[in-house]
Amino acid sequence: MPTLILVRHGRSTANTEGLLAGWTPGVALDERGAAQAAALPGRLAELPLAEIVTSPLQRCQETIRPLLQARPELTAHTDERIGECHYGDWSGRKLDELKDQPLMEVVQAHPSAAAFPGGESMRAMQTRAAEAVGEWNARVERDHGADAVYLMCSHGDVIKSLVADALGLHLDLFQRIAVEPCSITAIRYTRLRPFLVRLGDTGDFTSLVPREEPPGDEAPVGGGAGAP
Repeated sequence: MPTLILVRHGRSTANTEGLLAGWTPGVALDERGAAQAAALPGRLAELPLAEIVTSPLQRCQETIRPLLQARPELTAHTDERIGECHYGDWSGRKLDELKDQPLMEVVQAHPSAAAFPGGESMRAMQTRAAEAVGEWNARVERDHGADAVYLMCSHGDVIKSLVADALGLHLDLFQRIAVEPCSITAIRYTRLRPFLVRLGDTGDFTSLVPREEPPGDEAPVGGGAGAP
């Protein structure tokens, strides 16, 4: 079965403003995110990508644009199932305003029970994304062979949920996983089991440098902004 390259979109204006973007329209890459996207073709230069699949949201479309320009033989397939979690009434709100909401504790400690008001549950997000990967695995293998490599550009919580699924982890443990903006995660699927072969690889260790205000013990909903 194929190898899936999961790319989280580059840093967005919502990331730097501390907003939970969700499906809010008009959320673009910021200057750093655009630079991350521009570097992506070089980082993936040695990989013979068979297909590119992307979330319909602007920040993902902008992230893969330089890659498509570098590889004109490829076109991007849009799949709403790998779009961001539908955060409903929380969409577009500041994370600082949401951190004291009782639901946030559920999102952190028991995400399989978390459902956003006016939106979807985190379990539903994982289910639709995993179904999309299963269907694309079959399609890529059929069209390009069992050793093919393909790419999906998606969002932090979606990618974390797919990693948890590949590792056989309960969704309640997925907040232990971190993927920075424009990081690369790779999952090689086989007949018996998936293998996680890369996780959140940015090639940059800046985010590991101790900070004056160290990150807390809560996972950033939506994925966070990455290194300062």
